[in-house]
Amino acid sequence: MAKALLGYVGGSDPRLLAEMRRLQQRVQDLESELVRIQAEKDALAAAASHDRIMESVDAHQAEPALT
Repeated sequence: MAKALLGYVGGSDPRLLAEMRRLQQRVQDLESELVRIQAEKDALAAAASHDRIMESVDAHQAEPALT
């Protein structure tokens, strides 16, 4: 079982090796997409937070700054 988890293929069957490479590439692609989506989510959350802060400030009722 441990050998299977480490990518060991019992033999040199080219179909199994090709399938393993294809699956490893797919995992890498999905991991990259996950990182990209997480970064996009973080950027959207930061923008939404900024928008909420700006909406909570009412310039008409704000007091003037002391000089």
